[in-house]
Amino acid sequence: MKIGVIKEPSYENRVAITPDVIDPLKKLGFTIAIETTAGDSAFFSDQDYKDAGASVESRDSILSGSDIVVSIHALDEASAKKIGKDKLYIATLSPLAFPKKVKEIATSSFKIFSMDTIPRITRAQSMDVLSSQATVSGYKAVLLAASNYSRFFPMLTTAAGTITPARVLILGAGVAGLQAIATSRRLGAVVDVFDTRPEVKEQCMSLGAKFVEVEGAADASNTGGYAVEQSEDYQRRQKEAIAKYAEKADIIITTALIPGRKAPVLITKEMVDKMRQGSVIVDLAAVNGGNCELTENDKTIVYKGITIIGNSNLQSTQPMDASKMYAKNIVNFLKLFVNKEKQFNINLEDEIINACMIAENGSIRHKPTLALLGE
Repeated sequence: MKIGVIKEPSYENRVAITPDVIDPLKKLGFTIAIETTAGDSAFFSDQDYKDAGASVESRDSILSGSDIVVSIHALDEASAKKIGKDKLYIATLSPLAFPKKVKEIATSSFKIFSMDTIPRITRAQSMDVLSSQATVSGYKAVLLAASNYSRFFPMLTTAAGTITPARVLILGAGVAGLQAIATSRRLGAVVDVFDTRPEVKEQCMSLGAKFVEVEGAADASNTGGYAVEQSEDYQRRQKEAIAKYAEKADIIITTALIPGRKAPVLITKEMVDKMRQGSVIVDLAAVNGGNCELTENDKTIVYKGITIIGNSNLQSTQPMDASKMYAKNIVNFLKLFVNKEKQFNINLEDEIINACMIAENGSIRHKPTLALLGE
């Protein structure tokens, strides 16, 4: 079977398959073709792919001639129509955030799999693109904050006196939040972290952060690591607690997202008004409205001397490693389809495959997406 890799839109530097996974894919029985210059922005040349054993072809050739088409972002409607009947398309489609976009490409008769709907179970960890890419964004968020911050991160003792360390407040202790904690601590900052899930307290403290507790949170143990909506009373007490820490924070990094919902506003305009000039907010939930009331997606604004960065695609700014991680997730996902005899089979009794199959035969089958579309 032939796997075709598509070049991403101009705003994306990553690529879905990297040269280092070509050999593992060939051992599974696949041949691989990559669109011309698809890896350039991630620093993988066409020659790198040829040397690894892949062919380099035109976009039309890949779309029409591949059994499996792979990308990161969703294809445009015109490109989607070129994929053959009964073929497979694998990408990260964010169906709960962009259900109408998914419906557009689902009108064709190929089978659509979305990598961000992989269930967060132990067996699926090696193919969890949300976790792998959140590792990148959590790390880069801290570096971005440091480069925009008006002072040092660590405590420094100099001939001119002692400089106190930066205080970092991290909202959300998922994969991105934990990586942000670790990176902030490496840079010497004092870190406070807030999460509605008490079970992550130990992880945060093991990384050297102080965990801010607000009692009475709704149980999120069955949501696959995502946040859940909280009661009005809890939200009030939550904001009061966050406000105290936000006022003394130099850096705030927000990561809280609820699938299919607008991001919860955790940092209000009133909280920002009380922050010191020169402080920085990096909002990783910007694409869903942002955790900060003043966030603008894909923009950096300065409000009363405070820099607010709305960027939900920091993965693209570290394209080489981010692409390698994504590619390994794809390889591990494709292993589910290949048996010991290297025969390809779509086994919908496998809970991972079943959860990721968004559409087939021109119709959406993913129930949460159908609910959002009102169908």
